[in-house]
Amino acid sequence: MKYVITSMLALASIFLIWLCYDSINTPIEFQENRALREKPIIGRLIDIRKAQIEYKDQNNRYAGSFNELISFVKNGQKAQIYKQGEITDEQLSRGLTEQKALRFIAEDLADSAAACGITDFEAFKANFKRDTSYVSVLTSIFPAGFNADSLRFVPFSGGKEFELDTVTQRTKSGLPLPLFEARTPYTVYLNGLNHREIVNLIDEAKKTDKYAGLKVGDVETPNNNAGNWE
Repeated sequence: MKYVITSMLALASIFLIWLCYDSINTPIEFQENRALREKPIIGRLIDIRKAQIEYKDQNNRYAGSFNELISFVKNGQKAQIYKQGEITDEQLSRGLTEQKALRFIAEDLADSAAACGITDFEAFKANFKRDTSYVSVLTSIFPAGFNADSLRFVPFSGGKEFELDTVTQRTKSGLPLPLFEARTPYTVYLNGLNHREIVNLIDEAKKTDKYAGLKVGDVETPNNNAGNWE
């Protein structure tokens, strides 16, 4: 009987030791796996932001779907302006602009150029140039070999897509203010990890009134397209 009791106490001690170890190790292991998964997801959200900013620069709004955004990245063109020569402060003070300078050169308006402070018109014509060329959006804002189709997919999710929303608000002066938001919840990309730790993360987000996951941009409050990890 004494042997049985001793054995049971030993087993209970081992079980308690295991419980203590598990209570310490589980959160650490969870956070390590969470960080491992979140790194490429943050990278993907940054890529979405880059594509959306370029889209807005050209269209004055954000792309409303991934089909629209990915098509733009694959097929869109980005203007690049080659600049040679500068306008001096004195010429600026006398009303010279780049548009005027280009017109003076194109129409050979030496007298008009002189009125704007261009004293040597021939030298100015030879040195002031503005040329526009066009390059692919894909190759200009992403590295070589980038797969545009990957923008929609959440890493570690088994093929699930980011949620994408766009709205246009109005500023106090009545001007349009386009906003976008791309996001994915914890439940999508942490699926398969410790359930209790995921529930704790969600509860913490609710208590602090934060989004329970990763997102970039905001369709309710302008935030300069910041990510919620930044």
